Amino acid sequence: MKIKTEGLSGLFKSACRQLLTPRRLKYFPRCRALFHSRSGLEIGGPSEIFGSQGEIPVYAIAARIDNCNFSGQTIWEGSISEGQTFSFNSNKQPGRQYLVEAGDLQGIEDDTYDFVLSSHCLEHLANPLQGLSEWIRVLKPGGTIVLVVPHKEGTFDHRRPVTTLEHMIEDLDNHVSEADLTHLDEILKLHDLSRDPGAGDFQSFQERSKQNLQNRCLHHHVFETRLAVEVVNYMKLQILTVEFLPPYHIVVIARKPTTSQVVNNDQLLGE
Repeated sequence: MKIKTEGLSGLFKSACRQLLTPRRLKYFPRCRALFHSRSGLEIGGPSEIFGSQGEIPVYAIAARIDNCNFSGQTIWEGSISEGQTFSFNSNKQPGRQYLVEAGDLQGIEDDTYDFVLSSHCLEHLANPLQGLSEWIRVLKPGGTIVLVVPHKEGTFDHRRPVTTLEHMIEDLDNHVSEADLTHLDEILKLHDLSRDPGAGDFQSFQERSKQNLQNRCLHHHVFETRLAVEVVNYMKLQILTVEFLPPYHIVVIARKPTTSQVVNNDQLLGE
């Protein structure tokens, strides 16, 4: 009886430890120094995944983080204002809040930041490669980008086909703007509203979707891990790690090469 009790007690303590210990990206201990006491820019956010209890706890160790958002009023953040107003950690001074498009970071000089963070933002961009090109522009050579995108199978996109890299390249070449609604019919047909209770009924979802330029709720593009890797490789970034974090986070951490570095992601691409 004593053995059984101790066994149950041990299981309980183990379960408590798992609940109290935040889940972490496996690679994070190896890349922690890339963010410690450094300055970065987050596109969208703030994001729980980068918080002290998150899987990639950058906020707690960074020196400063600025932020970019498309509007002073969003569904996710509510009302925000420009200036030193981006609160990413209660123990640190707020970073600068920019109200600019993610694909046009006007007012931010080239090679400004040590790192760029983006969690569940890229899928909301009509022209994701244009967005990434801007994020890379403001990143210092040798700087780090953390890209988190949703895996379709864990989201309301699971019925939709995965976007191709070729399609994204066409969007870039055609200078597609955020007013684009190319994917609207597909979204209205295949979006799983049972996994998106905040969208309301179909009529409400349809009306909101038609106003996407104002609210940016649509997932223009649909990701699986392979596509995320292809996109980062196309942008000529050296991939450090690719991890899947349940229930739906695809995480890619990559570095902007210096002039002397050669990018090679063939092993991840199976080439």
